[in-house]
This record gives sequence, structure tokens and C-alpha cells, in this order.
Amino acid sequence: MTTGQTALLGVGVPLSGAWATPGNQKGIAQLAEGLGYHSLWTFSRLLFPLSTDDAEWTSEFEPAFNHGVAEPVTTLAQVAAVTDRVRLGFSVINAPFTAPAMLAKQLIQLDRISGGRLDVGLAQGWSQEEFTAAGVPMARRVARMLEYAEVMRRMWEGEIAEFKGEFTELPRTLVRPRPDQQTFPLLLGGSTPEAFARAGRLAQGWVSPGFVTLSDIVSATRGVRAAAEKAGRDPQAFRVVVRATTFLDTDQQALRPDGERELFRGSFEQVTEDLHRCWEAGATEIFLDFNFDPAIVGPDVTPEAARTRVTKALEAFAPMTAARPQG
Repeated sequence: MTTGQTALLGVGVPLSGAWATPGNQKGIAQLAEGLGYHSLWTFSRLLFPLSTDDAEWTSEFEPAFNHGVAEPVTTLAQVAAVTDRVRLGFSVINAPFTAPAMLAKQLIQLDRISGGRLDVGLAQGWSQEEFTAAGVPMARRVARMLEYAEVMRRMWEGEIAEFKGEFTELPRTLVRPRPDQQTFPLLLGGSTPEAFARAGRLAQGWVSPGFVTLSDIVSATRGVRAAAEKAGRDPQAFRVVVRATTFLDTDQQALRPDGERELFRGSFEQVTEDLHRCWEAGATEIFLDFNFDPAIVGPDVTPEAARTRVTKALEAFAPMTAARPQG
């Protein structure tokens, strides 16, 4: 973490599995805000294919995905209505799946509902099945995502917007109502050097995938800030947001091929150590995401039991929101 920056701690909203009830979503959001957490986050998952050869759909995802993932925009709208201070973010929306003008309109309204608290993370998507369901070709998905982001930026920042590109066209239009924020708070996902460079050139920061290593964070921080500096932008102003896929129990530990423990899996003390290591590696913000832990989203876990478990975890980590480490 860069000297002088404050490291921030957020929370993933209940979004997958049986615990993602409207009551739990509102309750966890209000609890997190009351405990001093900085932000609340959702993610997008269009479907869970029942038959696929894609290696990305592994048993790691199954407990979270095959019991349903809530729609992220309407979920954050509900959360916005019951909170006042906490930032709201997407980590991430797969931009190619939605017409950009339609998504921009939704996000403008969400920003208004929240009083200007919205951060938007975008990515290009990776699942062929989801592209098929969305009716969009998977080819050149990065270029499509960036073009869609430009359409949304113009609608967000200008009262009159117009665009004509390779994948979409926005006729000259008056954009009203206006968002509360005057700039498009954009974060880009991706886990390659090219993705880090895109974030540094075109966005306000980078948001990590769900399963991340310390070396990923170091590489992203360097890549994003180097690209920002090369583009004539202030590299120290850029955000590195880490999605901490958290399995808070000693029997949920997992080892990588190199023998190291996976980040954010283990005891409370081990996860706390991981948070500090990630801040030191360059993260400016981390959010605890419990939406993949079988002890939270598994088929035999009731919404009430999951909420109780996460409530205890958030209370335990809460002191870190009041005394955030300084670089």
C-alpha cells in the first residue's frame, strides 16, 4: 500500500445460495454499515449450465452457483434504500451481456437512489454458455466491453450523449435524469498484464477476481499504476480492490500447488493476517465475500444459520474498520 493511503474494508452482499434472501441482504447491509465497513458489493452470474465441458465451472463454484445467484443491480437498489453512508459496488458486471444504454440508465437511477455512492466494476465475461444465453458472440469480448463502457461513460458524464462504434450506436440524445455523481466511477476486472494496463489507462482502478494470490495483487498494482503514469494520470490515485473470497474456518483451509495456504481460508487470525498482507502488497480496498463458502451457501445451510455465522464474522473483523492500517 502506498504511503498516505488508507486501506478500506468492505463486505459482499448475500447473493448466492439459500442465504441470499431479501431479508438477509438488507440485514447484512445494515449491519455492515453500522459496524463501520466502507463498502458493499455484488457480482453477476447469468446462469449455471447443467452440462458443460468448460474447466472454469469447477466444484469450487458449484455450492455458490447451482443454488442460484441473485441479480446484482436490483439487489444493490434494495441495499441502497436501507443504507445511508456505505459505498455500493459491482465486482463485476459482465458488460457484454446487456445493451450499454440500458445498463447506463439503470446505473444512473441506482446512483440517484443511493445518493451518489455507486462504484461500477466491469469485465468481459468468460463463459460461452452465458454469452449464448445473452445472445451475444463471445469473439472480441474485450473490445465490446470497452466500447460499451465508453457509451455508459458518455451517458453518465454528459447531459447530451452520442456514440457510434463497431458494436453499438447511441443516437444523439438528452440524458435525464442525471446521476448524483459527476464522474463515472469505473473499475475494470481481469487477471492479465493487458487487463492491468487497460485499467490504468481507462478506469479509476482494478478489481480482482474471486480467487487471488499475493503475487496477483503485486502485479496488478504495478501494472495499473505504470499504465496510469504512462498515460499522464496520477498513479497514486488508482484503486486496487481485492475480492477476498473468505472461508472462515480452520477445516476450510486449502493449499496451492506451491504448498502455500490459499488466501482468506483458515482461522480468524489467519484471515486477519491475509488482510494485512494484501494491504501491504498494494490493495487499497478489500471486501470479505462469503458467497462461496459451503458453510454459508451449502444446500443444507438455512438462511438463518448463514446469517448468524456471517454476523459473528463481521463483528469479529469490525475493529479493523475503525483502525485501518496506514502504509
